[in-house]
This record gives sequence, structure tokens and C-alpha cells, in this order.
Amino acid sequence: MNDVSSHLTPAAAALLSESDERRIRAIKSRRWVLYPRAKQALDRLGLLLNHPRGTRMPSVAIYGDSGMGKTMIMKRFRDEHPPGFNAVTGALRTPVLAMEMTSRPGERRFYAELLTLLGAPQRPRADIAQMEQSALRIMEAIGVQVLVIDEVHNILAGSYREQRVVLNTLRFLSNRLQISLVCFGVNEAREAISGDVQLARRFEQFTLNRWAADEQFEALVASILRNTPLRNPSVLSPKSLRWMLQVTEGITANIFHLINNLAVEAVETGREQICDEAIESWQPELDMEAAFA
Repeated sequence: MNDVSSHLTPAAAALLSESDERRIRAIKSRRWVLYPRAKQALDRLGLLLNHPRGTRMPSVAIYGDSGMGKTMIMKRFRDEHPPGFNAVTGALRTPVLAMEMTSRPGERRFYAELLTLLGAPQRPRADIAQMEQSALRIMEAIGVQVLVIDEVHNILAGSYREQRVVLNTLRFLSNRLQISLVCFGVNEAREAISGDVQLARRFEQFTLNRWAADEQFEALVASILRNTPLRNPSVLSPKSLRWMLQVTEGITANIFHLINNLAVEAVETGREQICDEAIESWQPELDMEAAFA
């Protein structure tokens, strides 16, 4: 890496040779940016894969407001542990299986979603016991070690009985297959999981709090900037960082939105860097909404 691109990651530096249009497209696209808090979450999830199989497997629940990056962390964890095919044995291994909790959960809908994810044919008149056995058989055959459930707060959309049934189903799957569970959801998801005391005790809680004016926030901004293909380094003052934190309300998605918008402007104007003046004068055209959960 030469001095011209030393302020960027290799991937971002490689984009400097592209046209402005291609660079703008890259800036606007969703991209994974590793920052300390995300790495901490991923490292904790990775430990689940190495845990010896047994009863009462440890599990992790990751909570946070909408827009704090939960889904991006979930997708990164899944992508880091993709399915693998053994050409010798002909066996497919899927260590991490990720699904989304249905909007109105119930036992049948849960198993239907799980079987669809597994690519299993479903008979229209199959009863829940048959669906359950099909899911167990396939998950055991492909070696699922961690079942990831996004939007787990959707459990609360069901009646009290439906909530208990779904929670019992999760505990049953964990016990029967000796797998860990990873649940992602907004802060209200704590209430959903606490509906089953035995299940809740297995979960280590990891909270993605809104950003505050500290070194972690500075590290996040620095990571985003290093992954943003601008020709000149962006050096921001503490005052600008405080303003950024205020206008984005400490929401990760809003922080990305602000920096991306200013980066596009920097390319279009030829300035090729984000300066303090640009940040302190920036206002969203519309109220910012979370780009990802």
C-alpha cells in the first residue's frame, strides 16, 4: 500500500482506481465494517461452535435498538461459517443455521419456516409431530451446531400460550440436538425469552447500546472511514464527532448513513475527504430511519 492510500484498508484502496460512479456505488452499498464491539460479539458467538456437545448448551442473546447492527452481525457470523460439502463422504455440513422468527409465531409456523429453510418438502396435511421429526432428522444429519434466530421479539406477537409453546420448542431443539441458540432482537426481546425461566438461564446477554462519546465511538468512525474509498484522509475534530453523535442519536445505521452521504458528496465535489465543516453543516433531508437492525 502506498502513501496515497495508506489511510484506507486494502479493499477500499483498490477502489481508488475505479471511476467516480463505481466508487459512489461502493460507498452506497452495504458493506461489512469490523469495529471492536462487533468483533467482541462475533468472538463470543464463535466460542459456541467449539463448546463440547452436551445437555443445557450455552446460548447467547444479543439485544439492541433498531439500527444498531444486530442483523449485520448475524449475517457476518453465518457467512463466516458457511455450509461445507465433503466430496469424499458426500455429506453436507451446516454448522450455523440462521432463520427469522415469523411475524405471528406458533409451533406449526415455526416448523414450517424451519423446514423451508432446510429445503425439506412439506406435505400440506403433515401434523406437527411429523414436521418436528423431519426437522430433527435433517438438522442432525447436516450437523447443525448453532441455531440463530433473528427478530426473536416477534414471539411477543403471539398469545401467552403461543409464546410458551414457541419457547418450549426452542428449548426442546436445544436439548434434543445438543445445539446452542443465538437470538437477536430489540430490547423488548428480553421479555420474550424470560417467558421460559429454564431457557432464559442458558442465555448470556450481550447488549448493543447506543454509542456514547468515548473511544469505542471514535474507533467505529475510524473503521468506517478506513473502509470508505476517498483519496484524501478525513481527520475529524472532537467537536465534529460530538455533533455526529448528537445528530445520529448514537444509532449505528444513522452513523453509516451520515458518513456515506458526506463521502458521496466528497467524491462528487472532488474534495475527496470529509471535513469538520461538512459534518457540522450536515442535516438529513428526511428523518433518518434505521437502514438495518
